[in-house]
Amino acid sequence: MRPSYLLEARAAREDGRLGPAAFKAVEDQAVKEVLALQRDVGCPVVTDGELRRDSFQSELSAAADGFAGVDMDAWLWGEWHSGAEGPGDLTVKRPEALGVVAPVRARRRLAAEEFTFTRAVLGDDPDRVAKVTLPSPSLFANLWSPAEHAGERRNAVHGRAAEAKTELSRGAYPTLDAFLADVVGVLQDEVRELVRLGCTYIQLDAPHYPLLIDPHWQAFYEARGWPLERWLSYGVELDNAVIDAGRPATFGFHLCRGNQRSRWLVAGGYDAIAGPIFGGVHADRLLLEYDDERSGSFDPLRLVPDDKWVVLGLVTTKTPRVETEADLERRVGDASRWIGRDRLAISPQCGFATSYLGNAISIEDERRKLAVLVRTAERVFGGVR
Repeated sequence: MRPSYLLEARAAREDGRLGPAAFKAVEDQAVKEVLALQRDVGCPVVTDGELRRDSFQSELSAAADGFAGVDMDAWLWGEWHSGAEGPGDLTVKRPEALGVVAPVRARRRLAAEEFTFTRAVLGDDPDRVAKVTLPSPSLFANLWSPAEHAGERRNAVHGRAAEAKTELSRGAYPTLDAFLADVVGVLQDEVRELVRLGCTYIQLDAPHYPLLIDPHWQAFYEARGWPLERWLSYGVELDNAVIDAGRPATFGFHLCRGNQRSRWLVAGGYDAIAGPIFGGVHADRLLLEYDDERSGSFDPLRLVPDDKWVVLGLVTTKTPRVETEADLERRVGDASRWIGRDRLAISPQCGFATSYLGNAISIEDERRKLAVLVRTAERVFGGVR
């Protein structure tokens, strides 16, 4: 969660009351505090909280040219659900002008600066590993629009405005494949640079794969040009191209069903996607959302290959409810029926704030939830690792 002073600084920067250098100093302080929080509760793997990003996926468009219509709704659109005890359902419309409109060319690194600052704050702490998160490349299919876009064209002779139809993305990339090839190239360069700088743990976030279990989202993604089977094969092939470029770093691969403002997008188990993804992706660790019944059973864990760990996302980031050590231990026991306990770990099911808007919890809630995870790991696995 972003502290209130960071959110206030963001607002001041946006309306011109705070310059870039002063804002950077505020960000630096917030990152130091979130690293201290994780270190204080004993987390062995820490991140900068993505505090410098608008959203977990926003750095591609922030760091590269070629995009139009990218605002917060670009990362939040969809029909969000919260259940009876949540804040209520919410529909966010997809921006009409959203799309890739020119060749994607990086102006700066996406996450290298984040990592170097985190590493400097951690120093030579032998008990902490700094993890960097990046989006799965095919997640950005959302930004390639095959549809025509209504726009305004001025008559060259009479000067009158007339409505025209323009293909928003095909002028830049004739196919989704061509666009994603450039996205993969940007991410490959990024992971190579992270490894050069000393990063040893990189996570790809891929919430779009579980969305494919929902007919509405399957139709949206298939409209980009790929049938379901191709999403579960070629999509993973693109993930593997990024992962393979970042070796020898350890790679995590995170799957969830949407996480914004204490809401979610879809419900359902991993059964329909587990075989191609669990078995196909080259990641070392699968970080899987399992905080409530929406995630289905642990049965699909039987499809995890022997060379992969599973990090069970048992602690919810959506509500202040703090799970008990006994409940978490029981859930680990249930999962170990399908995969050996020596290949299990535990974590939150997703970020506490996958955009700067955050979830309906407090920073103290975060602290308590992380602390119960560490205590449970010590109790169940004989220590954190």
